[in-house]
Amino acid sequence: MTIIARSLTGRFTSTFTRITLVQPPPIESQDDLQAAKELVDACERIRQQVSRVVVGQDEVIEQLLIAILSRGHCLLEGVPGLAKTLMVRSLAESMDLTFKRIQFTPDLMPGDITGTDIIQEDPQTGHRQFIFEKGPVFTQMLLADEINRTPPKTQAALLEAMQEHEVTAAGKTYRLDEPFFVLATQNPIEQEGTYPLPEAQRDRFLFHVVVEYPSRDQEAEIVDRTTSTFNSAIEPVVTGEEIIRFQRTVRRVPLPPHVKDWVLDAVRSVRPKEADCRPWVRELVEWGPGPRASQQLVLAAKSRALLKGRTHVTLDDVQALAHPVLRHRIVPTFAAEADGITVDDLITRMIRDHAGAPAKVL
Repeated sequence: MTIIARSLTGRFTSTFTRITLVQPPPIESQDDLQAAKELVDACERIRQQVSRVVVGQDEVIEQLLIAILSRGHCLLEGVPGLAKTLMVRSLAESMDLTFKRIQFTPDLMPGDITGTDIIQEDPQTGHRQFIFEKGPVFTQMLLADEINRTPPKTQAALLEAMQEHEVTAAGKTYRLDEPFFVLATQNPIEQEGTYPLPEAQRDRFLFHVVVEYPSRDQEAEIVDRTTSTFNSAIEPVVTGEEIIRFQRTVRRVPLPPHVKDWVLDAVRSVRPKEADCRPWVRELVEWGPGPRASQQLVLAAKSRALLKGRTHVTLDDVQALAHPVLRHRIVPTFAAEADGITVDDLITRMIRDHAGAPAKVL
């Protein structure tokens, strides 16, 4: 596959550079199929371990696993007490990953996240030098708890780490250990004194996951477990190296042309500045999703396909993940908010426009 990229040289002249995109071979051989089977088995073992301490939340756990397999980050939104922190810690333990938690507060500084240079004196020579003290971002799974309670300057300290998997301090760049994931939480209530995430940082998250209340039966089991002597430990069932190998397998899942066309058409259709967008989009959407939405919807759909035991992506995969991928990338207009129309409503309407029927979400 080749594309033509234009590069400007000088003020009036221009040249064209041919770039060849090398596609990874699709999953075809017996070894590839075995790797896909190992991925499914590993994720099932992770689910079993997490279920020892977390009751329910199966859909949330599946979306977190998809994000991890897609090498993406997650923003979890839910009221207090829904086991968000416990869920993330349990995932880290089941995958034998290092885990750290940052409680975001209004007085948190960027250096509190990334680290800072400190003066260290040699007791024998008396010589002093700056030593970089690594912050909590130097881990494999980072829980950014209540990320919307800290100012934008501190929120932005995570941007480079999330995107580049590295930290720059005092002119030096430090690589983070792989695999690296940021799972951030925010509270949908008590918005006074909070700092909404900038669009640029929200776009860095693969998913915006909504954590709902448990069912009555699930809540009854939670009460039984937490008010008795029940205790269950999490055992590591996979390693970080295996997760990295699974991430490579995900990228080799083939994408059928008709699924790719559906993703492009659907995502572009909710951009109000597109000439052929529908009238309701111009009325109800202030800003639509960018190209990263298409990229991450495809990548997440590949992960979901493997989890469902398939080595190819279907329309069900992209439609099932459209809400968590797009809900933080669409800004509704004032008219939509005044009428009580949510972003999820807009995404559902987008799916119906391009499916001809209500979306099938599995």
